[in-house]
Amino acid sequence: MTFKWSALAGAAIGLIMASGANAQDYTFRFQSSDPAGNPNFEYQKGWTDLVNQRSEGRVKIELLPVGSVVEYNETLEAVGAGILDGQICDTSYWAGRDPAFGLIANPVGAWSDPEQMIDFVENGGGKELMAELLEPYGLHFIGVSTPGLEAFVSRVPLDGVDDLKGVKVRAPEGLIGAVFAAAGAAPVNLPSSEVYTSLDKGVVDAADYSVFSVNQAQGLNDVAPNPVYPGFHSLPLVEVSINKAKWDALPEDLQTILTETVKEFQQTQVNGLKERDAAAVAEAEENPDITIHNWSDEDRARFRSIAQGEWEKVAANSPMSQKVYDTLSTYLTEKGLLAQ
Repeated sequence: MTFKWSALAGAAIGLIMASGANAQDYTFRFQSSDPAGNPNFEYQKGWTDLVNQRSEGRVKIELLPVGSVVEYNETLEAVGAGILDGQICDTSYWAGRDPAFGLIANPVGAWSDPEQMIDFVENGGGKELMAELLEPYGLHFIGVSTPGLEAFVSRVPLDGVDDLKGVKVRAPEGLIGAVFAAAGAAPVNLPSSEVYTSLDKGVVDAADYSVFSVNQAQGLNDVAPNPVYPGFHSLPLVEVSINKAKWDALPEDLQTILTETVKEFQQTQVNGLKERDAAAVAEAEENPDITIHNWSDEDRARFRSIAQGEWEKVAANSPMSQKVYDTLSTYLTEKGLLAQ
């Protein structure tokens, strides 16, 4: 009896060892659209560490800063061709390939909170659209994150849509500028390096720039002391995607680990950046010269309705843009986020 159980135990150990020997390790190179040391890059690096930990070393991801292998706007093709294995980047960079990428990446005015965009992607049809957009390029969409909802800096009080009329707003060309123009503002295209000086000298009255904590740290709220927070206009979709052939070659358990850890990374980044913003808001509120303006739900819905007219123009540019527009409009209507 002792010999029999010893033999069985030995056979079991042999099977386990053989299984371990046959388990394949995977090493990937991902390129970020953020530079090393940037807070967003550090959150992304945390994801790669988590993947290594959860997979018990079976998956190792080397995360490269922007521009390490190819330019920031070339990673789509580089991942598809296998020059890179994956990417973490702003989906709007691919708008030149199909305007649908730009519309799903940043439908200006759609979101007032990161969780709204995340819910749209995960539960409102967004991830299916991302898969349909990326797979022709040879990529698989793993999941989404975001650097957060941008605040809005302004020299003049802005308490709603009506206050935008005639305001000179620094805004990029394209959809953002078009939406502000439709809302009655006067968009001015300036590089980010000129925003502070232009606000300080009154060249512009307000600016689309960054999240509240960045605006506060760079002194924009001192020269434009009427910030709007939470913001109402811009919240970028950042995709985590991988070469589809390499994804398909992964065992199902490792695919699950990658998907689940992207969700954890997403929440860590969103919550961490919210904490930074909250601390910056508290600092700004201590300054009697700064007044923070928070738009009502009604005015946010009005701005979305104005923006929707510009989304519709983009939708006419490609079949996928129309599909994004229809899915997005349906979601926002069902959630009561569009003005009736």
